[in-house]
Amino acid sequence: MALPDSITTCLSQPVHYAICKLGFEKKDNYDINNVLSGNGEVCWQAVTEHVCYLESDESVDYIKSIRSLGPVCESVNLYFKSLSKEQFVIQYASWFHWTNCTEVFLEVFDVLQCTQTTEIALGLMKLTSCLERALGDVYLLKGNDCPFLLRDLLASEQLADVFGQAVMNVLRVFIGSPHGLNLRNVLWHGFASPQEIPAKYCAMLLLLTAGLGQLLQTYLLQTKGVLVHRPYVIFISLEELDAFPDLNDEILSIAEELVKLSSFVLKTMLPFWIAALTAFRNSRYADSVILLLPQLEVGLRLLFTTTNKCPNRLLTAESSAFYTTFDEMLAKHLDNEEVNQLPVVLEEPAMDFLWDFLNHQEGPRIRDRLSHGEINLETFPREVANQIIGFAITILCRFSDEDMYSFKEHMVLKPLMNCASCYRSRFHPISRLKKQVFEVLECMKSIQLWPELPIVPEEQVEKIERLEANAEADTLILMISEIISQLQHYMPQDFCSSDDPINSVLTERLLVELCDTRICTLYSPRPVLEAVAVLRRISAQCHQVSQQVIAGAGLRYTQWVNKTLRSRQRHNYRRMLNSIKFLSPVLRLILLLITLELVSVHSVCKKNPFDYQQYLKFLKSVLQYTENLVTYTSPEKNKWDETMELTKKTLIKIRKISDRKLMLMHLAT
Repeated sequence: MALPDSITTCLSQPVHYAICKLGFEKKDNYDINNVLSGNGEVCWQAVTEHVCYLESDESVDYIKSIRSLGPVCESVNLYFKSLSKEQFVIQYASWFHWTNCTEVFLEVFDVLQCTQTTEIALGLMKLTSCLERALGDVYLLKGNDCPFLLRDLLASEQLADVFGQAVMNVLRVFIGSPHGLNLRNVLWHGFASPQEIPAKYCAMLLLLTAGLGQLLQTYLLQTKGVLVHRPYVIFISLEELDAFPDLNDEILSIAEELVKLSSFVLKTMLPFWIAALTAFRNSRYADSVILLLPQLEVGLRLLFTTTNKCPNRLLTAESSAFYTTFDEMLAKHLDNEEVNQLPVVLEEPAMDFLWDFLNHQEGPRIRDRLSHGEINLETFPREVANQIIGFAITILCRFSDEDMYSFKEHMVLKPLMNCASCYRSRFHPISRLKKQVFEVLECMKSIQLWPELPIVPEEQVEKIERLEANAEADTLILMISEIISQLQHYMPQDFCSSDDPINSVLTERLLVELCDTRICTLYSPRPVLEAVAVLRRISAQCHQVSQQVIAGAGLRYTQWVNKTLRSRQRHNYRRMLNSIKFLSPVLRLILLLITLELVSVHSVCKKNPFDYQQYLKFLKSVLQYTENLVTYTSPEKNKWDETMELTKKTLIKIRKISDRKLMLMHLAT
């Protein structure tokens, strides 16, 4: 990918003017004492009077407001530079407590004392994410569902009721509105280079955050309210995110050389890449990811605009159009309904990684959660940062010039490249169903142990009752064997058996082999996702039934031995023991159906949508059966006769569907 040297900015001309020039046009020396009282409190009226409004509809005139607020911001920046850290802490630290991340704002003050533009940009990104989270907490004092987008949050009546509309309009000049400076989005989406973000805007937002804390304190005293902070998102099962090997110093050193030479990196953005790698070395894992994610986005945006032949989309959009962000770049189609060519260039493993870490609802959704302040920055795990940086290094290698062959073939990088090329989605619903099946395998092991559960000696069961019960169970088991025989056409040859299909086919090894089948998860159609959702619910119900039966059988056996069961309970216990004989293979059969359907569902939707809809109804009937099983086998119900009758009807339905060749596996062939 050749990078034109002429690209010196990713800000369109109007956006560049608004951020880099407009706030510098007025040369007035603004007196800081106009906006600060003697004890450092913000005089909000003096600030809000700089917000200008259009005569036509009294909405904010962002151009005039930015120009008017420019000297105020400069004065605030100079004021903060004049303070020592101790003075700042004494005067302002308590006003940041409402954000629940005071240390982040104290760090921003430190950043303002230096001249490193990269650190200013990083500080502003962290400030806006923490501020957004805190404002969401305030919103919940008066509302229920906090808006996801910052612009909607700042425009809400709830925040206007707490802070005043004029105060909210000041914030919207800086963040949250595409008509204003929009600093949060411009930075988090990778449009601004370090030198394009004036430090004075960071200083002004720092002061405004303290001022909001002062207003909130007054409001809470008046209303006797209590601000409750929502808990942070915690990454669990970090091993699921483990895609790349641990990044050692040698790999990081090569990466530092690679970013200087790779055509994937815009030269104006190079300081961000170096800072990200440095932060990782220094165990500042949240900082490293915050710095790197926007750079991945801008690099992929360059690929996106090149492959889709829309070079104008590389720059920031105006307020009347959409930005080109991860959401659009990862989509199947462009906004003009043409097919997006980026997935063809990136290839499926890289697309799966990006969808896993950024988009899938059950994935970590790193960018969303970091940018919206949902993650505790101080405890951000190294494991997550390792994956993002590892992936970025592989992208740098893949989209570099041919003369960088020595880097691409470096022995230290080869394990990274191999991991990248072999990556499979882990958080797509189909992948989650696979994982669920593996979890249910543990359940299946317990199901296979059902015959070993403590039971009553047969001599203690009346002969007629025993014969009747065995006959019913044998009938159901025979039906299961017939169904399995039909399904064997869709299974690996070495799992087929005519002698004992239940014990030779319904095995853990078969499910493991089927689940290992590679399934394309990228851009799954809605019918597939609908079917997968049903299958996941079925497997969850099977797991619960198994747990209930094992717990119930153990309890009832103890009660039988201790002779604490009444006559009716003894009869019910015997029915339970008989039900176990057929429930075990029934649930194992359902697990097999889930797995077979999982590996064929894509092709069914494409080949025969009508038959698929019929089969979806069947799946839902199986779900209904497993839900009823959960109820009937619960300790409160113990309805074993009903369980047997319900199972018989369901097996007849399964066999009927199989006979009519409407099974998903048949439709896929």
